[in-house]
Amino acid sequence: MTLTEPVPSRLWSPERRWPTTGILLLVTLFAFEAMGVGTAMPTMVRDLKGEALYAWPFLANLAASIMATVFSGRLSDRRGPKPAILIGVVLFLAGLVVAGIAGNMAVLLAGRVLQGFGVGFLIVAVYVLIAVAYPEDSRPAVFGALSAAWVVPSLVGPAVAGWATEHLSWRWVFLAIIPLVLFGIVLLVPVLRKVPPHAETPPQRKHLPLAAVAVGLGVAGLSWSLQHRTWWMLVVALLLLAPALRILLPQGTLIARRGLPVTILARGLLAGTFFAVEGFIPLTLSVVHGYSPLEAGIPLTLSALGWAGASMWASRHPEIERHTLVRTGFLFVATGVAAVTLIAPTWGPAFLTPVLWAVAGAGMGMATSSVGVLMMAASPEADRGFNSAALQLSDMLFSATMIGLGGVLVVATAPTAGVVVLNLSMAALAVVGAVLTGPRMRATLKA
Repeated sequence: MTLTEPVPSRLWSPERRWPTTGILLLVTLFAFEAMGVGTAMPTMVRDLKGEALYAWPFLANLAASIMATVFSGRLSDRRGPKPAILIGVVLFLAGLVVAGIAGNMAVLLAGRVLQGFGVGFLIVAVYVLIAVAYPEDSRPAVFGALSAAWVVPSLVGPAVAGWATEHLSWRWVFLAIIPLVLFGIVLLVPVLRKVPPHAETPPQRKHLPLAAVAVGLGVAGLSWSLQHRTWWMLVVALLLLAPALRILLPQGTLIARRGLPVTILARGLLAGTFFAVEGFIPLTLSVVHGYSPLEAGIPLTLSALGWAGASMWASRHPEIERHTLVRTGFLFVATGVAAVTLIAPTWGPAFLTPVLWAVAGAGMGMATSSVGVLMMAASPEADRGFNSAALQLSDMLFSATMIGLGGVLVVATAPTAGVVVLNLSMAALAVVGAVLTGPRMRATLKA
């Protein structure tokens, strides 16, 4: 049950104004930290004399975040979202402090691990809190707002982090957001106090902690092996992932079983197809067409705006079935991904890239928020945490895999040919996603 009756279902009604603000502020800060660290990392590792370990702050953060999503899901199913949120905030704040005062790479890595644990605990618990604090007819608006919360960090995060790194210190990328994180959690205190005692007992799942560690190490190893073409590590990563995913994903996810499993799979397919291509758009515009870094980044900005606009539009149209929005979103992504293949040759119409990639961004906006709504609608109270963790895991797994495969493909072939093959492959995979999200996803609400 929700904390209040569903009559005043608006996000900004008096009883929901502060929790909505707190949730969106925390998600915005997570996004800013993710965007800003990438910009400041070259300066960090140079100052700390850790150039040889450049990739490890990202991989350590990724592994910790994946492990924490699993633990957070289990804790939320047993005790409700409040303990996981409090643990997540403490870990995230500790990570910001440790990374901000780091005097060597070992301390920086420790800080990044703590941040990863914090974000993993928080993001899953926030999904569960949404199910508790908002009636079902308000959830499309909440998930739409969560998608939009990534826009401002996408637009200004790298620029602000770059300015702070150049004119102040890279340490402020971590330390400056601490007061805002504290403010965000203060806004959530009233709603956390009202969270009812957890009623249902989650089903027993054996070997969950071991599977969490295995999948965290496996995804990080998968990413590393594909980026550096270390094939023995790829084998190890796959051996870790195969049994762990059987435990951590709903049964039938990887074969697109009807209902909840295909919904979880859809999130991964969306993230994988979109981000695998997006990572090479600035590179193509710079190398093939001679764009400046600022010009090459404009399509990503337009995509973020398209993502936010489409997610908010979808949230204002509850009469449209969510599985229809997911299918439409896949088709938008497929169209945008296939169309940007045109910019790979030197004669390609590069000036159209911002518009084309905004189409893909709009597809992500309407689809990802709708997947969250469908997942929560299909989740009994005792499984909300587990399914929310599975959703995040699917996103991270497919993103790491597709981005890594894209890098291997581009490096192993002529860059233009590699980009063409990558884009067309991802477009085809997005079409597969659109096919799977028809009648198979329609069963989600009945699952």
